[in-house]
Amino acid sequence: MYPVTRLLLVCLKALRAKPLAVDGISETTFRCRPWDLDMFMEMNNGRVLTLYDLGRFDLSIRTGLARVLKQRKWGLAVAGSTVRYRKRIRAFDKVTMRTQLLGIDEKWIFVGQSMWVKGKPVSSLLVRTCVTETGRALPTADVRQAMNMENWNPPMPDWVQNWHMSDQARPWPPEP
Repeated sequence: MYPVTRLLLVCLKALRAKPLAVDGISETTFRCRPWDLDMFMEMNNGRVLTLYDLGRFDLSIRTGLARVLKQRKWGLAVAGSTVRYRKRIRAFDKVTMRTQLLGIDEKWIFVGQSMWVKGKPVSSLLVRTCVTETGRALPTADVRQAMNMENWNPPMPDWVQNWHMSDQARPWPPEP
């Protein structure tokens, strides 16, 4: 089940928080609840990915992207991701999630996210996203223009570029 209550709380907190520069780091916190657990008594990997969604909501609201999306009736889609799990998240652990825009190209927006427990990283996520209109990806130039950031074009970290290039080499349709 989607964590609707958490989504509403994240959105309310984001609306009340200080605006964030588009390349700033969004930080949200939450506790691992019993309904987040799998049969091994750790946070379910599917729940981890769902909670990472909430970090992207916070980032989009605080940077002003959500406002532009609403005004233009645009959407936001995930087009690829890779996750790295390193430590378990247990019931009632306090988790800090960090979300940051890492780079853009002509079509894609790359977002990095991480979860931390007691000051130690437990997982990280790299996401390739796009802004959509009527189900089609928009050029990032249109998004930058709508946000009055036409000249904003940060350098893409090499590791993000390498991941993107290797992901493009994967066959589609998938095998098997």
